[in-house]
Amino acid sequence: MAVRRKLGESLNINCKMMSRFSRYYSSKKVDLKKMRPMILKRIQDRAKDYPVHRMIPVAEEVLNSRRLLIQGVSTLLKAVPVVACKFCPEVYIGDKGHLIQTCPGFKRRGRNRVHEWITGSLKDVLVPVEAFHLKHMFQDVIKHNQRFDYDRVSAVVELCWQAGANDENLYSGTWDPENDCVALDGAESLSPAELTLVANGTLRAWEVLRNGVKKLLMVYPAKVCKDCSEVHVGPSGHKARLCGLFKYERWQGTHFWRKPSVDDLVPPNIVWRKRHQDPPVLLNEGKGYYGHAPAVVELCSQAGAVVPTKYHCMMKMDGLTGNVNQGLPPPPFNLTEPYRVLHLKNHV
Repeated sequence: MAVRRKLGESLNINCKMMSRFSRYYSSKKVDLKKMRPMILKRIQDRAKDYPVHRMIPVAEEVLNSRRLLIQGVSTLLKAVPVVACKFCPEVYIGDKGHLIQTCPGFKRRGRNRVHEWITGSLKDVLVPVEAFHLKHMFQDVIKHNQRFDYDRVSAVVELCWQAGANDENLYSGTWDPENDCVALDGAESLSPAELTLVANGTLRAWEVLRNGVKKLLMVYPAKVCKDCSEVHVGPSGHKARLCGLFKYERWQGTHFWRKPSVDDLVPPNIVWRKRHQDPPVLLNEGKGYYGHAPAVVELCSQAGAVVPTKYHCMMKMDGLTGNVNQGLPPPPFNLTEPYRVLHLKNHV
């Protein structure tokens, strides 16, 4: 009985302490119309914190690296052959393509077919990612009937503009090489040493661009749809119903936003890579042994650039080849294949 009495006293004390520090909420409904001026004032006060002055040099460096990257890739495309599939986003750095059966075919009617190769271009190596150009960062949300009232620009350029980059020709070089960032004159007659110099500069611009975008995404808000590759640079996504053409029609094309990464704004565009121990043409039987690399890295590598060590694991520099080791069973897993399949799915 004494134990029960002590237990009851302790429970009463705990209940009194909880009731003393508990919070009581009103049962009245919140009037959003009265709170609207306060919310708008908070949004206006938040806009005073942007742009961050310390991030302005980073944004300008990203823009300069983007120009050098487009110019370098345009120059290398005249010396290094690049082919692209006619029916899917597959790209191969070489003149003959490969025989790996990963093509879905025309209008995705087939599965695991051989690719039909055509001559590649700048957009095949550097995948364009566009976003709506906002007048200012904290403006009203873009509605569906207003989608044609705003220009579509490169997502990286829009991010740099919101970060305070001051450039007179900010939108002159979006993704048309004829307007800006064209290839160097006489690119076909460059010597191997000069071509290597251009490749090293292009690869350096690629790394600076990705690192700069990563820094900007840590400071400035941006959104990307988890069901498609739509990107919006701003604190909240837009309401233009552009998501999905067939699969997500039950949602009326509404996007489901999430926080983006560097790969969402600057896609690496993973491609198959031919090593010195591989056959002249990559075969479907050995696809588990072949390496991968971003398209820009592979393009610069074939032009003579020194590849950073962080890509060596993906490229499988000294790995086995399926042609020489035909008696070996296929590898149980491939670390780069799921990442590559997910990337192609987001940009179909």
